[in-house]
Amino acid sequence: MIAREWKCLCPARHRDGFLLHLERTGVREARETKGYKGHLVLERLEDNGLGPGSGSVEIGLTTFWDSWEAVRAFAGEDMHRAVLYPGDERYEIIPDKHVRHYAVLGQDRT
Repeated sequence: MIAREWKCLCPARHRDGFLLHLERTGVREARETKGYKGHLVLERLEDNGLGPGSGSVEIGLTTFWDSWEAVRAFAGEDMHRAVLYPGDERYEIIPDKHVRHYAVLGQDRT
């Protein structure tokens, strides 16, 4: 199995809206691609020292795939480039332009 990791910084004020947008775009497209095996959405707070809700959050999307062919079917030939969507700019995200891929060597869902 292959894990595909993408991240962005999102202003805290846009967090909820961007998470809905992410679900309706990247997550939906991944789900509809043959070879998709699931995903994780992760969040890490970025503290800017101005108090709760005033900074940014790092949002990560990790998708899981059964083969490199499935990754290419989702991402295209340049599978190391991020797949970005119309409307991303409304949320003022700072997206990673490249993704990382990992071979999944083990997993435990207990």
